[in-house]
Amino acid sequence: MTRPFLFAALLALPCPVLAQTDTLIPVSIALDWTLNTNHIGLIAARDRGLYTEAGLEVDILPYSDTNSAALLAAGTADFGYLTSLGFMTAAAGGADLTALWATMQHDAGRLVYNSDNTSITRPADLSGMTYAGFGSAWEAALIGTMIANDGGDPVWDTVTLGTGAYEALASGAVDFTLEVATWEGVNGELLGRRQSSFRYADYGIPDQQNGYIATRGAVLAERPALVADFMRATHAGYAWAADNPGEAADLLLAAGDFPNAALVHGSMRAIVEGGYLRDAARPVGGIDPDRFAGMAQFLFDSGVLKDASGAALVWPGDVSGWFDQGWRAE
Repeated sequence: MTRPFLFAALLALPCPVLAQTDTLIPVSIALDWTLNTNHIGLIAARDRGLYTEAGLEVDILPYSDTNSAALLAAGTADFGYLTSLGFMTAAAGGADLTALWATMQHDAGRLVYNSDNTSITRPADLSGMTYAGFGSAWEAALIGTMIANDGGDPVWDTVTLGTGAYEALASGAVDFTLEVATWEGVNGELLGRRQSSFRYADYGIPDQQNGYIATRGAVLAERPALVADFMRATHAGYAWAADNPGEAADLLLAAGDFPNAALVHGSMRAIVEGGYLRDAARPVGGIDPDRFAGMAQFLFDSGVLKDASGAALVWPGDVSGWFDQGWRAE
């Protein structure tokens, strides 16, 4: 082959990897906590190439001491994975954040106690007992509402222990705590702990959605195509995980440092079998406007949402502008 023909042949060869890499748009998302099964759709979209197919190079920022709502509001990340409380607190405080997505279609939280503690049969029995807590105002509003709605006196002692709460409960050092059924609950079962629980929604707490993915209002207004591309690839990642929990667990294990593979697999099963990722009434990631507003009003009415001076904020009457799922439109 002569040199001109050789050059022509080489130029004609496809080079998809290089071309694709050259055109990928960098995007970042900050996590609300250390990597866990709630984040599975992000990992699936990244590691199965869905973000790359959408023309994006996504950096999943590790959890840090600065919460994801603050990182997002400050412009450190393009998107943020936020707890319901984290998002509502930031939005109520005036941060220009918009929720695009809700991962968990039902509240996986529950109040737990030792099954062998025969003095506890209902939330009203918790009055005067000792709670192992995590230091948020939400906990007091939640527990007080559950006890009062069950006819009890909402008075109890609190010791703030963080993740040490579960060992304290297992040893009998405290009477009750809160847990996420799809993680701590699964871990408790693996450890053989005998625990019983009360569902929040059975005692007057709105059945909240959780695990919001949000962005800044400016990003949504100025780069709607980017938001749509990122969210559609994310949706595909979560939908795949909902259909393939075992493979999804293996993918997550490969992406992070998890000492207990059984916990990751058990958590994925609990999330899928419990109907947390996919609800018959909504698509994966769908935000329910009524439940969104219901939880926001509960947080306002309970005095959980405060201004910079510490005063409780007043219910604004409408929070429909706090979320936007226009990216679903074709």
